[in-house]
Parts: sequence; C-alpha cells; structure tokens
Amino acid sequence: MSIYSIQPMDFTGLKTVSLHGRGGKVTSAMFGKPHKPGATLSHFLDSLPQILAADTLREVAAKLGEAKQKKRSILWGIGGHVIKVGLAPILLDLADRGYAHGFSMNGSATIHDYEIAVAGHSSEDVEAVLPDGSFGSAEETGRDLNEAINTAENEGMGEALCRCITEKADSRYAPASLLYGAYARKIPVTVHVAVGTDTPHTHPGADGAAIGAGSHRDFRLLCEMIRGLDGGGVYLNVGSAVVMPEVFLKAVSVVRNLGYPLRNFTTVNFDFLQHYRPSVNVVKRPHANAGGRGYALTGHHEIMIPLLAAILIEGDR
Repeated sequence: MSIYSIQPMDFTGLKTVSLHGRGGKVTSAMFGKPHKPGATLSHFLDSLPQILAADTLREVAAKLGEAKQKKRSILWGIGGHVIKVGLAPILLDLADRGYAHGFSMNGSATIHDYEIAVAGHSSEDVEAVLPDGSFGSAEETGRDLNEAINTAENEGMGEALCRCITEKADSRYAPASLLYGAYARKIPVTVHVAVGTDTPHTHPGADGAAIGAGSHRDFRLLCEMIRGLDGGGVYLNVGSAVVMPEVFLKAVSVVRNLGYPLRNFTTVNFDFLQHYRPSVNVVKRPHANAGGRGYALTGHHEIMIPLLAAILIEGDR
C-alpha cells in the first residue's frame, strides 16, 4: 500500500491516432540495401541509406558538383591529421578533377607533409621522446622549413614551404606529398601558425619575425581566395579544431568589410568530434543573414574523405 497522498494519473481518456495516417520522417524506401559481391562502387554508394549522415554526405557532394559547374571556388582547410592518415593523393586527384582550387592548413600539416616527402615517414612517438626533451628535434625538419621561411621573397609561408619541399623531396616519396603536388599544379597553399605550436619553432633557425610575416601574407592571400566563394563556392574544414576555424571566420569578416559580396556559399566541417569553434565559425556564423548553408559530418577522415571523393568521381561519369 502506497504511503503517498497522490495517485498515478489515469490514462483512460488519452486520445490516439492511426499509425497509418500519422506518417513518419523515416520510411522503408529510405533504408539501406545489402551489398552484393562483385557489385560496382556506384551500386554501393546508391545502397547507402537515404537518412541522416549518408544523405548529408550526398548533399555535400551535390554542392561540390554545383560549385564546379558554376566555376566557383572550392577551398580545403586542413589539419595535420589529414596528412598523417594518407589523404594527400586523394586531395590532389580531386584537384585534378576540379574539386580543389586552394589548400589552407595549420603548421602541423606542413611538418608531416615535409617529412613524408623527404623521408617517407612522419609522426614520431611523442611519449617515448618527450621525457628526454628530444620531441620535435629532427634537424632536417627544423632546418629546412625555417630556412625556407627565412629566405622567402614575395612569397607567403605556404608557397615558400611548397618550394622547399619540391627541392628537397625524395623522388620515391614526392607523389605522396600534398605540398609537392600543389606546387607542381600551381595551386595556392596558405599556412597559418600560432608561434610555439609547431616543432620547427623550437629549432635554433626559427625567426619569429619571418614566421609572422610569412603567415600574415598567407592570411591576406586566403582572404582573396575566400572572396571566390561568393555565389556557390564551398569551404571544407577537415581536421582542424581551433586554428583554421578561427582564421576562416576572420577572413570572411575581412572580405565583407572591404565591400566584396560573400553570400550563398557552402561550408562543411569534417572531424571526429564536432568541436565548438568549427561548429560556430565554419558551420553556422558565416551564413548569418548571408544565405548558404553549413554542414557537419562526423567520422574518421581516412574513411569519410575517400568516400566523399568516390561519390564525386562516380557522379562525374
């Protein structure tokens, strides 16, 4: 016997509706289809559910296709993890197909790309080398990247590092380098650093004034690149949770402050987690009172970007 003074509510008078008349946001027609051995890639892509992230991925691919058709800019902002998981060849192939007109990145992306191009490997075991202070002390990396930055003439940091990598690359590994490939194709590359975040900053050859000047020139170049997003371009932020989202938003503001139109474009954030800055600075804020739309897709870059590339390539057939 309950000791409470109130009793459970009587549900006898509740009104119900017909399930068949109610409808729903999900229908069986939207469900995925099993893959069949030997089926084509197109069949696999078509078999994905027409629901949530799978449909969002298709929408993003459609926006990229529209941007290519309209000859509007498609820009990629990337973090170092994108290089480490082996996506440079895929991004360069997309550039050849008209789906990348510029690459912007934080400093870590350039470090990994240089080491891949020169030595064929990167990404040291930090826990193993941090105790004795040897983390980030690779002589060639610090020496060559700083020398390129310090001796740049009428070049931003990105162009200077592309030139350096082109000169230093081992021919066996060069095809795996994004900066090597971009330089060969004359695709603009901008690099945006925070002093102290990158291992070359701890090298004796580091020059803070040169680093700042090179990165600031690249910021100005990025602003010009972003101007081309107006009216249907696409900006994709892949794997940068802080630096690139902050840089992108400031560039958007500069372009508009100078009186250039920047409306009705698409932004996309790809990452493991949807962090605060990409969510607001890439996906939401750029479209306030300006049209266009932002998308967020969560997942591993080494799966999501090749999948997006496959959709684009199949769609071009």
